[in-house]
Amino acid sequence: MSLRREQTPVFRRGYRLQWEEVQHSHVILYPEGMAKLNESAAMILQLVNGTSTLNEIIDQLNARFPGVPGLADDVLEFFQRAYEQKWVMFRD
Repeated sequence: MSLRREQTPVFRRGYRLQWEEVQHSHVILYPEGMAKLNESAAMILQLVNGTSTLNEIIDQLNARFPGVPGLADDVLEFFQRAYEQKWVMFRD
């Protein structure tokens, strides 16, 4: 799948992001199990609200972390992997 910045990421049905105290980290919970997230992944996924586009998420992260080289490319690559893992899907 080729991502476009105008697309809006949404969590797939049955998938959700939450803080897991036992793991001391954010996790993605899904019917088959869970995936432990690093801090960067959790920060990105916390911006998935069903209305913000990839562009808007990238803008929010750029405002929070100004001057980080390659941030937009890293975010798009992360969402590509999240899509491949079936955590998220995209609306146009």
